[in-house]
Amino acid sequence: MELQIVNNSPNGILPQGVTTSREISLPRKIEAKNPFIEANTKSVSLSHLEKECTIPVFSKDNEITISHNQFIDTALNGAREALGREISQPEIRISHMIKGRTPDAIHIPTNELQDHQRTIYYERMAWIARIPSITLEVGGNLLALTIGGVRAYNQENLYSKKTFEKFKFFVGFQNMVCCNLCISTDGYSKEIKADNTDDLFAKVKEFTASYNHDQQLTQMLSLEKQVMSDSQFASLIGRAKLYQYLSKEEKRKLPELLLTDNQFNTIAKDYYQDDSFCRNESGDISLWKVYNLFTGANKSSYIDSFLDRNENAFSFAEGISKAINGDSDYRWFLS
Repeated sequence: MELQIVNNSPNGILPQGVTTSREISLPRKIEAKNPFIEANTKSVSLSHLEKECTIPVFSKDNEITISHNQFIDTALNGAREALGREISQPEIRISHMIKGRTPDAIHIPTNELQDHQRTIYYERMAWIARIPSITLEVGGNLLALTIGGVRAYNQENLYSKKTFEKFKFFVGFQNMVCCNLCISTDGYSKEIKADNTDDLFAKVKEFTASYNHDQQLTQMLSLEKQVMSDSQFASLIGRAKLYQYLSKEEKRKLPELLLTDNQFNTIAKDYYQDDSFCRNESGDISLWKVYNLFTGANKSSYIDSFLDRNENAFSFAEGISKAINGDSDYRWFLS
């Protein structure tokens, strides 16, 4: 493993928590071959959000919300100032289109509407952007430092007066082999509340500056060193599928597991078939690979649950690592 950093910040100072084992003159060229989330999403540009989408309002006072493109622009600026580094163009995925029409088209049949008479916005939006000058390797996989966020209007009460709006934001890594995201608890803010872009900028900047890259690196390296046997993996899959049907009382006694039964079906299949993260010939598998099977299966989640499940997958993988060593509340999943 080697953390690779191009120190091109204006003052020559590395972001908090980042150390470098060597300097390189140019960042690696990083290209994403697959989307970071799939489910029922599609890719759009920042320009499309800015120029072709309407902006929802709070219906009681007609005050506008912070739009999707404002969220992205503001977060990028806040993170850029915190890190002092260039950030790539964002990759944006949207879902749940909300359709409307202009006032002059009220009485026009749907099949006769012209493009300029149609209005749209998207209920849910997720985005990421990479910092190409900060990369590392874990388990032979290139990882790039990545920021991103989620905005889901279905989690706002748009029928009320304007109030604080909720955003999800993370700083973590993207595995460029599979484009899975690696998000730890310390790198994920489940709810940033802001009622204007200045407030949002300040909170994103503060959160990004406080993120410790080295801590997550140490955690991921520990997953690479831990190995599961074929029987342990079989117990994990079986217990994880049983977990979905436990009573609320029984679940409260166990650590939270957010991945679904169908996603564990995918994990079981990929244990044998995934090109990058399947078991070895003896049936053993590193927890780093298991974790990537988790994050790969999570790509089928809807946008509004995607980051929560990704962060939970990291905590769950760490818990299983402790359970293998006999010291964890997660032992139930291997018994």
